[in-house]
Amino acid sequence: MRVSSLYVGLSALLLFQCTSPKKAAEPVLLTIGPEKVPVSEFAYVYEKNNSTGDSAFSNASVNEYLDLYTNFKLKVAEAKSRGLDTTQAFKSELSGYKEQLAQPFLTEKSVTDQLVREAYERLKKEVNATHILISVDMEADPKDTLAAYQKITDLRQQAINGASFESLAQRFSEDPSARENNGNLGYFTALQMVYPFENAAFNTPEGQISQPVRTRFGYHIIKVNEVRPAQGEIRVAHIMVRAQQGLPKADSLAAKKKIDEIYSRVLRKEDWNKLTSQFSEDAASADNGGELPWFGTGRMIPSFEESAFALAKPGAITPPVQTVYGWHIIKLLERKELPTYEEMEASLRNRIAKDSRSELNKAAFLRRIKTENKFQENPSIKEAVLKLADSTLLAGKWKFNVPAEPKNLPTATLFTINGQPFTVGSFATYIEANQRSRQNASPAHAMNLLYDKFVETSLFDYEREHLEEKHQDYKMLVNEYHDGILLFQLMEEKVWAKAVEDTVGLKAFFEANQDKYMWGERAQATILSAANPTVLAEAQSLMRAGKFQSIRNKPMDVLFTSGNSTLSKAAMAQLDQLVVGTQADSTITLELTGSMDARESANRRNSTLPARRASAVKAYLQQKGMEADKIQIVPASQEAIGTRRVSVRTYTSDVQALAENLNQRNPLALQVTSRKFQRGENKILDGVTWKPGTYNLTQDGRSILVKIDRVDPPGPKKLNETRGAAISDYQTYLEQEWIKELRQKYPISVNQTEVQKLIKK
Repeated sequence: MRVSSLYVGLSALLLFQCTSPKKAAEPVLLTIGPEKVPVSEFAYVYEKNNSTGDSAFSNASVNEYLDLYTNFKLKVAEAKSRGLDTTQAFKSELSGYKEQLAQPFLTEKSVTDQLVREAYERLKKEVNATHILISVDMEADPKDTLAAYQKITDLRQQAINGASFESLAQRFSEDPSARENNGNLGYFTALQMVYPFENAAFNTPEGQISQPVRTRFGYHIIKVNEVRPAQGEIRVAHIMVRAQQGLPKADSLAAKKKIDEIYSRVLRKEDWNKLTSQFSEDAASADNGGELPWFGTGRMIPSFEESAFALAKPGAITPPVQTVYGWHIIKLLERKELPTYEEMEASLRNRIAKDSRSELNKAAFLRRIKTENKFQENPSIKEAVLKLADSTLLAGKWKFNVPAEPKNLPTATLFTINGQPFTVGSFATYIEANQRSRQNASPAHAMNLLYDKFVETSLFDYEREHLEEKHQDYKMLVNEYHDGILLFQLMEEKVWAKAVEDTVGLKAFFEANQDKYMWGERAQATILSAANPTVLAEAQSLMRAGKFQSIRNKPMDVLFTSGNSTLSKAAMAQLDQLVVGTQADSTITLELTGSMDARESANRRNSTLPARRASAVKAYLQQKGMEADKIQIVPASQEAIGTRRVSVRTYTSDVQALAENLNQRNPLALQVTSRKFQRGENKILDGVTWKPGTYNLTQDGRSILVKIDRVDPPGPKKLNETRGAAISDYQTYLEQEWIKELRQKYPISVNQTEVQKLIKK
């Protein structure tokens, strides 16, 4: 955590602070060194963050906020005094934010309002449609556009005259998927297709074929097969067993067995919440009955969503459903219709800003600013410039070769915006920077496209450059981000990075405040939750050995030739795989058992052959990095006679292997948890006496064993055990000390008369 708690609070209050233009006669509320803060600035910021509640404009509230605001302004003053606002990095970052902040002021609000309302009304329906596409680029030459239009018109006429629309789609549509789906797109609703296509689909009656409609993909005709009410939203609960793609086959199979066993218990009407709590591997929902937030079409993984929406009534449950995350059992809890317009308005505005329908908004905005900014075009100069187009433009290599006539063409005015001239020379520069190779287009058409884009870009740039003159809100936002960037840069240096990098200071702070970093009483415990007493007894028996056979590393036999104890290349390859599979697990130990066949055993000189073979395997494993004390040689039994091999068995002290062994027959047979717990972390552990020993109990139909190895009394934490919290507290301390320094450095004066006026307001 890099941000101190004080700074978080202050940031929340000041994130949207805006600075009103200063006027000579305006009273000053606060003076910090040379900086003067007018009453209007503080009042605006305060009202923005304290406009509701009974305490708004109370004496305590105003003065508390003024103190926070003073600290903020002190940091900004320090940043300015150090010249941080003059660096190229600062200017670049502010420029990026200005571009983002400008976007809401470069749209046509009335058009957006209409589009939002239209989208909401369309979300009430879902359309099933089939289409035919004839591809043509949006910037294609007029002759190619006309050819595509004539082709789609002819196909529409054939369909109207009785030809099968689906057959026409399969034969002629240039949508690649039409070969398989005959052009059928299934059901869709608003904001799922490009806007012109959506518009045509929603405006065409059921059973009818639309007029040709152009999108960025080409020309379409759309046959509306069916219109149905939207599915709305549903709320479900699920039980999840993780089995992500790429898992070993054994793990995937174990996950499938586990979900099937859970499903069988669901079918037996066992308590859903208990099953979820005990077995669901979705940590975010397991303790809440598996409940998920409301969702609608397009919000979840398709296989999950399809199965969930197929549930007819609350309480209905799906069989196991597979997704990329694993297996799910889904239970329908509740279904509701489309949210209200007020609930969806904000999200719809965001989606529409990124949707193809935003082009309508852009066109309307350009029309308005053309009028507002008195756009005037010089037709004769435009005509002269367009004649300069030649074949090099289609290759993206056009250069401005100035003609003899008209004279002074480079400086001639193509158009003006509020009297500001935009010359032929500036357009030529734009062409050279933005031209690209084009196929199937004429030079004149390419030049026209570039001219239209130049006009559009010039209008947007002019409007953007003059936003602060037109919109006071925008000017305030820019000032806000200006100060916010400065504040962040200085906080990074003085507080956040320093708290992390100053290890000596952090250690001293931690030791001086040790009483804040204490452990409560903790128990080192192992908890076994078994399906029945028999499983629990078997688990206890295995636990006494202290090691468990690893089912992830299957037993293997390293074979030898007769009378030999030298490893073959094949044997070494086997052992190499074993090392790779076990090197990341420090709990692994191996048992090696050498043996020989009957003919070898008949020769007394071979009596040490099994031990030599096992020793050869051990030596090779040590050579590959395994520790000697993790490899044990176990003598062979008489039954081992008859083989020429070394048997390798893998064991682990990880108690989870105990559960894996016992869960091979029943995936829910045993659950094991072993670690150090604080009080309140585990309900089962909190239910027994906190003293070393073993405790048996039954809970939710399962047999439970709690083994407490030791109980540690409350005591101090080490720095590495609570580094995050210590760094956060150290940041707060550093910031407080820094503010004290700034208050000494910069004289502060508060106009109490004006403060009282605010309070009386």
